[in-house]
Amino acid sequence: MKNVINFIEHEDVIKSELFSQLKCSEAEVKILQQLVKKFLQGNEDMLVLEVLQDLYGTDDYTYLEHLTDIKVLLELGWINQRTFTPVKISEVINLELLNGVVGLTSSFLRLLEEGSLELSLPDVKPYADHLEYLQDQFFRIEMYQKMSAIRHNVHEHSLGIDRIQNKVNLLETRIAERIKETAEDIVLDKFIKQKKLEKKEEVIFLALLREEYNATDTSLREMNALIDLISFDDYDRIKNRSLLEDGSKLIGEDIIDYEEMLNPFGGISRSFYITDEILQSIIHPQKKKKVTKLKLDMLIKDQDIFELIDPETNLDDVVLNPKTRDTLDNLMRQVDKEVVARLVAWGIKDKKSGIDARIIFYGAPGTGKTMTAHSLAKSLKRQVLSFDCSKILSMYVGESEKNVRKIFDTYYELTQQTKTEPVLLLNEADQFLSARSSGPSGGAEQMHNQMQNIFLEQIEKFKGILIATTNLLENIDVAFSRRFNYKIEFKKPNEKQRLELWKKMLPKDAPYEKDFDVEKLASYSLTGGQINLIIKNTAYSVAIKQEPLFNLDDFISHIGKEKEGNFDSEKSVGFLTK
Repeated sequence: MKNVINFIEHEDVIKSELFSQLKCSEAEVKILQQLVKKFLQGNEDMLVLEVLQDLYGTDDYTYLEHLTDIKVLLELGWINQRTFTPVKISEVINLELLNGVVGLTSSFLRLLEEGSLELSLPDVKPYADHLEYLQDQFFRIEMYQKMSAIRHNVHEHSLGIDRIQNKVNLLETRIAERIKETAEDIVLDKFIKQKKLEKKEEVIFLALLREEYNATDTSLREMNALIDLISFDDYDRIKNRSLLEDGSKLIGEDIIDYEEMLNPFGGISRSFYITDEILQSIIHPQKKKKVTKLKLDMLIKDQDIFELIDPETNLDDVVLNPKTRDTLDNLMRQVDKEVVARLVAWGIKDKKSGIDARIIFYGAPGTGKTMTAHSLAKSLKRQVLSFDCSKILSMYVGESEKNVRKIFDTYYELTQQTKTEPVLLLNEADQFLSARSSGPSGGAEQMHNQMQNIFLEQIEKFKGILIATTNLLENIDVAFSRRFNYKIEFKKPNEKQRLELWKKMLPKDAPYEKDFDVEKLASYSLTGGQINLIIKNTAYSVAIKQEPLFNLDDFISHIGKEKEGNFDSEKSVGFLTK
């Protein structure tokens, strides 16, 4: 504690060893001396009035002149205000400080104890291995975190950031110098150069890598925390969001990826991580054998059961009844970290298991059941294995039962090989779910009952997300109804929803007649699938005209044909807001 004693006992403060580093006036250093003396007597919180009166007396109120010195010390970050309400120092007038309580900051105490805040770096020498290089890089990220914390702390002053920024600059220069002296390639440095990462992209990547090595699941993975790490003001934050959006280099080149979760305020937050292949190549640089992760699209070609779908839309793109949307939002909340932690703590859920949900989407054709299933999968960042249930029936007795087992056996085989959990979508599952025959029956009814029993058994033990779509809920066997924990109705859209559908689905760049009244189109009772079909058919009829122009009469004509059932052979589709 030599530095502490030297500081408080030095009569000529200008000649004290710490004076040059404090960047203070003589009067300001004397106040610091007084604060340190009180601190050593056990006082962490000190009244400004008492400190100034102890130093300058109470005569003639001359101590008031030194309130300016207190404010400067606050701005420099050597002392802070002990208040529960954050206050910007620049907005405080001097007299407001008089009856305030202050204390010494940890930065000042560290300077007092160690004698310097300057970064002490060893001589330049080659890196012995990639772990030594990582140590420097992680120390660099730690300092970026400190700068971010200071920017959020209104008690601190920019000089604190300047000091750390100087350290960062010195460290970054030293890292570059050591790399030049290192004969063998450092895997991480080579990767950063090969990918041509900009400095901010590099900091984001290193921050996520540090989280992996620390085996933590902290807030540094969140989008806002990563953006704050590389941003100096609000404008910078807005500009830097593009580094973590879809299509950015980091995400577009599969360097990092993210999971979306509902936060307590109803919004969706993103938690980022480094992709497995890149992470393994850095953590285990000596492992020459490349482990290729099998993907569903590679395996799907070898089977004839499922159609693999990579959804392009999420739940925000689908027009839904408010009650339907609420139910789906509750399902999405199952991926929230706090919800999962509660379920694991209660023994309801296994720590390693994902979402378990067996869902029925029911409603009239064209109300968006299939499209919503795709969009739900997209929101959960999953692919879809879709099966058309009309394929299951076979003219040979016994084949249908085998095919039911084959659906689930193939699904499990694919998920195990690829280590993924796609959504299993059973489209038009009416025949699976309908009431079973209970009286005397022939061979066909017995086969159908047997097929349903097998299906019921598979549903009972299914792990993952399964969505079955059907038109009629009232025909569903009670035993099946009990096995599904979500039964979500898809109602025909009301006029307000139809108006939104028409506005979103009408061609944006097409020519329209003057005073084209889309609200009139919304007055017709149609499903989203019907609106989609009518727009397409109207577009084809307009496109072949000499002077193509969209008008209400063309649309109304096709609406009439649709309502008369002229397009019954056409397959209705889901509806979007994109």
